[in-house]
Amino acid sequence: MAVTLNHLIVHCHDNGATAAFLTHILGLEAHRSLAHFAIVQVGETSLDLIETTEPITSRHFAFLVSEQEFDAIFARICDAGLPYWADPFRKEAGRINHWDDGRGVYFDDPDGHLLEIITRPYGSGGLQAEHVNPLLIRD
Repeated sequence: MAVTLNHLIVHCHDNGATAAFLTHILGLEAHRSLAHFAIVQVGETSLDLIETTEPITSRHFAFLVSEQEFDAIFARICDAGLPYWADPFRKEAGRINHWDDGRGVYFDDPDGHLLEIITRPYGSGGLQAEHVNPLLIRD
C-alpha cells in the first residue's frame, strides 16, 4: 500500500461556517459531521475542522486545480468580495500570479488561514517557463 495523506486537523472558531466557506469557494461536496469534526473532503485527503476558543495560528493550504476550476473558484472569490493576492506575503493585492506558466492566487479563510489555488505545481515550469517560479531563482 502506498503512503497517502489521509487528513489534517484544522482549528477554527466555527467549524460549520468554515466548512461552508471552503465547500462553497472551492466547489466541493457539502461537509459531513463526525463527532466534533466538520469534515471537508478534498480528493483523498480531508480537512477535519475542529472548533477552538483559543487564538488560531494561521496555516497555509494550497490546492492544485484545473484551469476551469481556477476560473470558477476565482469567480466565487471575486463575487464574495474577498481580498486576494498574487503572493503569500500579501504584497500584490488584487492580482494573480502566472508562476510556472500557470495561474495562482492567495486568499484568507474566515479564521485567517492562507489558502492558495494553483494550476501548476511549484517548479513544474522549470527555468524555461516564461514566468519562472520565484522559488527557482537564486540571487
